[in-house]
Amino acid sequence: MSACQSCGACCAHFRVDFSAFELQSEGGSVPDALAVVVNDSTCRMRGTDHMPARCSALTGRIGEKVACGIYEWRSSPCQEFEEGSEACHRARLRHGLTALAD
Repeated sequence: MSACQSCGACCAHFRVDFSAFELQSEGGSVPDALAVVVNDSTCRMRGTDHMPARCSALTGRIGEKVACGIYEWRSSPCQEFEEGSEACHRARLRHGLTALAD
């Protein structure tokens, strides 16, 4: 199991905005029901627009075992997020998890 599958902190920390063209209705892969329209060109993953943030596609318990319900269809910011990055460390620390070893 990768560190991400036992973490999930990023999915419960960041606001996730992405291009409206990534929606299924626009020819993309992100399910429309899991997105909130921000404006004509931008959408946000449902749940990441709240405080505390938690993506609606995230299942499980942070720091134990998690999964993305739309992993194959997730938005580009989710695809580009890097395990072990500075942003990863910030999210993990916010949830009381230690930073990943380099």
